[in-house]
Amino acid sequence: MARNICDVRLLLFVAATAFIFIQMRLFATQSEYADRLASAVESESQCTSQMRLLIDQISIQQGKIVALEEAKKLQDEEYVHLKALVQDLEKKGLQSLLNHLEVPVAAVVIMACNRPDYLQRTVQSVLKYQTSVASKFPLFVSQDGTNPDVKNVALSFKQITYLQHLDFTPVHTERPGELIAYYKIARHYKWALDELFIKHNFNRVIILEDDMEIAPDFFNYFEATASILDSDKTIMAVSSWNDNGQVQFVHDPKTLYRSDFFPGLGWMLSKSIWDELSPKWPKAYWDDWIRLKEIHGERQFIRPEVCRTYNFGEHGSSMGQFFKQYLEPIKLNDVHVDWRTMDLSYLTEDKFVRHFAKLVADAKPVHGGPDAVLKAHNIDGDVRIQYRDQADFEQIARGFGIFEEWKDGIPRTAYKGVVVFRHQTSRRIYLNSRS
Repeated sequence: MARNICDVRLLLFVAATAFIFIQMRLFATQSEYADRLASAVESESQCTSQMRLLIDQISIQQGKIVALEEAKKLQDEEYVHLKALVQDLEKKGLQSLLNHLEVPVAAVVIMACNRPDYLQRTVQSVLKYQTSVASKFPLFVSQDGTNPDVKNVALSFKQITYLQHLDFTPVHTERPGELIAYYKIARHYKWALDELFIKHNFNRVIILEDDMEIAPDFFNYFEATASILDSDKTIMAVSSWNDNGQVQFVHDPKTLYRSDFFPGLGWMLSKSIWDELSPKWPKAYWDDWIRLKEIHGERQFIRPEVCRTYNFGEHGSSMGQFFKQYLEPIKLNDVHVDWRTMDLSYLTEDKFVRHFAKLVADAKPVHGGPDAVLKAHNIDGDVRIQYRDQADFEQIARGFGIFEEWKDGIPRTAYKGVVVFRHQTSRRIYLNSRS
């Protein structure tokens, strides 16, 4: 009995132990499940949070994309608007606005002193054609002295930059009877050109005097020849003047020549040439000084057949010398020639020598003498007349009515000793040296 009771107790103990063990396992399992469930809930919460963050970021990016699309659309609309505006401005003359960005072709300076009425006339003539190309050809007036009327005329034009040369140093002439004016003029020229080339740093300068009118194609002519002046070192300057440019001696407004004689009276030079001339500039008679062979050397000057300037100054330093005979009858070109569309390469030294030599060779020879004019008159086509020396040239020139003057062994307008002019019609007369 006792044994049975013991067995029952043992079984009850085992059952209780098993129950306790099962309960503990069940509790552990439930606890582990709870932990796993909590972890799963936490993971789900984190995933949900990350998903929401990702959704927010996607939403932000979508907003940015929409904003960029709207900005691009706005830019496209602005582009279309600006393009239409630019096209409209171009039609209305946008080029005139862009011209302000251009490097000037040359400064233009009008040399003045004490003739306000002459200056007024000159400025008005220049502005008539300069206004449309003002950025290419900035305009200056340089006054020598203190004449108040001249200063007032210059300052009355807003398009002009006014310069004033004041030099009260006494003038001492080198020879008795010389005019002081020629010394003052030389001083003024040097000062003005130093101002424009050195202080204002222009590459080229066109010099006019206060008693000149200009032709319609004046600026076009100098713009077209500027590149030749720069590239051809055998050219010292470009002039708008022909000493034998009287109406009876010219015909073709498109013809240009090289000349060994400096014409002056409306001319353009470069900074490199001025750098050479300025240190040795003469005290007086600057134009005749340039005509000396020791100054211009083997270099030459470009000149037109038909003048692009007209000198109306009967009263001045030269006392109206030769005005009635040589200056008043000058033909001022009155047609517009678009020089920039023309091939001017024939003016380069090597080409012009051959070009001009052929023209002279093709002309019909006529012997000189007192009846040379009559002989030339009776021959059709171009004519060439030989002269022996300066005296012979002067006699022939006097017969035709052209300039007789020589400077340092060179006749006015001559190239290689040959003077060319038209006679009565379009035919040319060549006066050429026998040497």
